[in-house]
This record gives sequence, structure tokens and C-alpha cells, in this order.
Amino acid sequence: MPGRAAGSTAGEGWHLTSPGALTVLLLVVVVVQGPLRRALGAPVMQSWMTVFVAVVVQALPFLVLGVLLSAALAVFVPPSFFARALPRRPALAVPVAGVAGAMLPGCECASVPVAGALVRRGVTPAAALAFLLSAPAINPIVLTATAVAFPHDPEMVLARFTASLLVACAMGWLWQRLGRPGWLRPPAPGAYEGRSRGAAFWGSVRHDVMHAGGFLVVGAMAAATLKAVAPASWLRTAAGNPVVAVLALAVLAVLLSICSEADAFVAASLSQFSLTARLAFLVVGPMIDLKLFAMQAGTFGRAFAVRFAPATFALAVLVSVLAGAVLL
Repeated sequence: MPGRAAGSTAGEGWHLTSPGALTVLLLVVVVVQGPLRRALGAPVMQSWMTVFVAVVVQALPFLVLGVLLSAALAVFVPPSFFARALPRRPALAVPVAGVAGAMLPGCECASVPVAGALVRRGVTPAAALAFLLSAPAINPIVLTATAVAFPHDPEMVLARFTASLLVACAMGWLWQRLGRPGWLRPPAPGAYEGRSRGAAFWGSVRHDVMHAGGFLVVGAMAAATLKAVAPASWLRTAAGNPVVAVLALAVLAVLLSICSEADAFVAASLSQFSLTARLAFLVVGPMIDLKLFAMQAGTFGRAFAVRFAPATFALAVLVSVLAGAVLL
């Protein structure tokens, strides 16, 4: 019995619930509370926290609403509905699918599996890809969030809608003309297919809230860091060169991988940059970023992703510049 007690104590001594671990944690908090308080009280940290909290608080309601609606779309609307609704001619099916994205809310996390389900149900890949790009970029929630984020620049809503729809349709037509069957792997069944609708809905919501919420926090931290830490001269130099500004924010959109329901608030916080550069951030992000590349490769195959992603990025940047010159 004594040996057992000793063994039990040794095996459990470092659990977070043990008194010893809690005591160590409290001692660490007491030791570092002074430096931590001074660090948080510094002007740069106060500025960082202000931007971070503002971005998260503004964006979170739109993100949650978008996740709920995208889960409902993926679970309760059968993919066969789209196959029946789209024209049989691919050249006409592409713009119809692109416009359908404006009426069916869904974030990019949901658009990839939905597009895969469309392909499995016989929808022409060109139309499915147009929907994949347009749904997270021009749906009502995203456009409403953009209007809220840019209250003094309402033209950003029209510019985002126009540029994103043009890119989605152009990529669909481009794939229809140049794509090869061997480049696109038949998608596997979705993770929640075969389960009850209620279980599939809440499973999708839990997954997307955690996934998209994590990227929102990372994006808000990056935006706050740019505002509070990056030297103003660097930002002025980048923002002062139109070409560098557009490319910098386009690449930033790829790296941050922010959910489309929240990216407008991050873009609005980058006030040093022109509206055209921020438009590029809003057009590129929902169409190609790090998480989307991984999801597209996992759904349609690596041969598809390595061709589709660079072409989408280049076209999104080009169309953003043209739309910015005309509409902003």
C-alpha cells in the first residue's frame, strides 16, 4: 500500500490539477506580475490591445453568423438542387453559379467541401469552381460586413462584389477551356456525410467556429502588430508605392488566411494603404490563402491546387487593380 501511494503520487505529481502545480503557477504569476503590468501599461501595448479588441469584437458576430449559415447550406440544401438549377451548357453554368454565390452565404471553409459535393453530383467542374470562389467573397454577410467596416467608403462594397464576381467567372471559364480531367481528382465524400442532419450541422459549426475563429485571432494580432509595432516610415514607404502596396496586401491576405466574414475589419484597420490595395486584400483572401490551398489540395488533389491557386492569385490582383481604378 505505501508503495502504491508513492507510485500514484509520482505519476500524478505534475498534473495541472495537483496542488503542487497550482502553487508553482501562482508563484510564477506573483513573480512576473510587476513586469507584465508594466509591459501592458506601455503605450505601444495599449495601442496594440485597442486595435486587436476592436477588430475581434467587430468581426466576431459576422463570423458566427456566416458559420451558421454556411453549415445550414452544406447540410440542409442537397447538392442535387444545384445540379438541377444550373444550365447544362458550361459557358452559361459558370456565371449562374458565380451569381448563386451572392445569394448563398458561406465562408471559404464551407465552400470547398460544397464545391466538391457539386462535382460528385455531376455539376461541371468549371461551374463548381466559380461557385467555390464567389460564395465566400460576395455573399450578403460578407458584403454587409464590408459596408460596416467601410462606412465612409460605400464604393468598396460595389468594388469588392464586381471584382470578386469577375474573378470567379473568369477562373471558371479559364478552367473550362484549359483544364484537363487528370488535373482534378474526384472529391471524396465529406466528413459529415452519412450522419444525421442535426449531428452534421453542429459538427460543422463547431469545426468552423474553432477553425475560422483561430484565423480571426491571428489576423487581428497581425493587424494590431502592424499598426502598433511596425515603424510608420516602413508602412508609409510600402503604402506610398502603388505596386508595392497592392502586392504587399495581396500576399498578406494569403498569409493571414482570415475568414471572409471578418477580413473587411482587418482591411479597414490598415488605413495607411490605399483603397485599391485594401481591395486586393479583400478579393485575394477569400479565394486563395494558406488554409484554402491545403483544403483545395486535399479535396481536388495537389495537381489541381498547384495550377489553380497561382492563376487565381494573379487574376485576383489584376482585376482588383482594374476595379480600383474604375470604381474607387
